[in-house]
Amino acid sequence: MLAVNNIEVIYDHVILVLKGVSLRVPEGGIVALLGANGAGKSTTLKAISGLLRTERGDVTKGSIELRGVPIQRRSPSEVVQRGVVQVMEGRHVFEHLTVEDNLLAGGYTRRNGDSLRGDLDLVYTYFPRLTQRRTTRAGYISGGEQQMLAIGRALMARPRLMLLDEPSMGLAPMLVAEIFEIVSRLNREENLAVLLAEQNVTVALKYAQHGYVMETGRIVLDGDAKTISENEDVKEFYLGLTGVGQRKSYRDVKHYRRRKRWLS
Repeated sequence: MLAVNNIEVIYDHVILVLKGVSLRVPEGGIVALLGANGAGKSTTLKAISGLLRTERGDVTKGSIELRGVPIQRRSPSEVVQRGVVQVMEGRHVFEHLTVEDNLLAGGYTRRNGDSLRGDLDLVYTYFPRLTQRRTTRAGYISGGEQQMLAIGRALMARPRLMLLDEPSMGLAPMLVAEIFEIVSRLNREENLAVLLAEQNVTVALKYAQHGYVMETGRIVLDGDAKTISENEDVKEFYLGLTGVGQRKSYRDVKHYRRRKRWLS
């Protein structure tokens, strides 16, 4: 469905951020893009959605194709109309609008009012918490509900591919599990493909079928989710985790480069 082919991204014409990034998202699949903060995950998603240009960034090499058609030069609204919607890190709801008005704003590219109302009911079916908050201003609901609202708003555009950027950030584990279960249901029941950028490796690989590991703007490893999740070397050297799931200190990984070469 989505093919990112050896792209390079530069900010302000001088700052090289992504170097030769390639990845694939199959029709109806969930793919995890993993890595530490600053690895380039958000930049990759913005390159796909067209939002990169709003931050003075540009795809200077390679191509991004949706069902074989290049989209890297399309505007964000055109990318949305082609079925790709990004849910940005930090949720970015319209705080002064009600929950329902936020959802309706997500269907701005749509023309059929009756169909829009049907999709609104669909969002409320998947996110029953939002039904109870429909007349509440979005700035007054919880962080978990705001994340649900951001995903629901994206659904109103009827995407075939959703780009989720750090949906677990700042949320309690129970809320994270609830949100990921809903995303998994959407994937199964609505055939919604998902590209998921996450630092929460454990939960991301629980729901994804395939994973890519990023480090300093490059894809350094990819494979099926089970293989990545069970590989202790990957968790230690690429994700900064020990065997018990605790982040290592800089002193602990001072021999990183030497051992990484040995592993390869």
